Amino acid sequence: MNNFSYLQATQPKEATGAVRDNKQAAFIAGGTTLLDLMKLNVENHDQLVDINLLAFKGIEQTGDGLRIGALERMSDVGENPLVMQQYPVISQSLLQAASPQLRNMASIGGNLLQRTRCGYFRDTAFPCNKRQPGSGCPAQDGENRGLAILGGSKACIATFPGDLAVALVALDAVLLLENAKGKQRRVPLVDFHLMPGNTPQRETVLEPGELIVSVTIPAAAHTRKSMYLKVRERTSYAYALASAAVGLDVQGGQIRSARVALGGVGTKPWRSREAEKVLTGAPATEATFRAAAAAALREAQPREHNRFKVELAQNTLVRALTELTAA
Repeated sequence: MNNFSYLQATQPKEATGAVRDNKQAAFIAGGTTLLDLMKLNVENHDQLVDINLLAFKGIEQTGDGLRIGALERMSDVGENPLVMQQYPVISQSLLQAASPQLRNMASIGGNLLQRTRCGYFRDTAFPCNKRQPGSGCPAQDGENRGLAILGGSKACIATFPGDLAVALVALDAVLLLENAKGKQRRVPLVDFHLMPGNTPQRETVLEPGELIVSVTIPAAAHTRKSMYLKVRERTSYAYALASAAVGLDVQGGQIRSARVALGGVGTKPWRSREAEKVLTGAPATEATFRAAAAAALREAQPREHNRFKVELAQNTLVRALTELTAA
């Protein structure tokens, strides 16, 4: 790890201005991802700007739905009674992530910005288009068991590793962002993360110095009847091989509206409008669920070592929908 200076910001403009004016500076909240990457020399910063004193906190029901401050800790949000009762998919995604120690440190905003765990990205002995554009992607023909089968490109097939973002994408979450001039803008989370295309080094729409202030989730019938199902190789401190975030509004055995997102299989949190189209207006039956799962994975492009993810993701989605409608 290289030497760096430290600034504890007390106002948003102080923080955003410092990072905007210094391309080698970075924000730090919990630091649970950033410090790891700095130790690996994947990221190198000459200044860290601590944002923990900013007033980006709060978990509250508003007229628009649920608002969560970007500096709230994962454990506090996951264990919040309002979230657990009215937005269970969010609580479940948070409490199945990482470990208790990390959840106590990691912020909501930082969790949404976590970077891939692709081994080639995290090992500087290998080329990687995310770290050094144009250097190549050895994962294409290399060890790609845990990597993406949806949204990849010739430049990158790295999987987005998070759980929370998958749940939030399913619930139409919107981010409030603020730049160094104090100007704010709202961005749907589904549009926040970028697919790699030819520029895998750019992972989100954030501009230099821009911060996540909060997340808003619109209230709806499918938020209350929702769940997150995660399939992984061990039950703690493991990333998803496949996951499903689902929300349904079911009346009289018919699905009135549906929300579906997949994790562990996409280069970004993967909203499946194809699955939602199959589900909406259909009976809540296994046949419907399997048709939705087939639609969700129809465009999958697996590689040699991750072909199993197609069937695994389909089965994960069917199981999530089955358990949700049986509850």
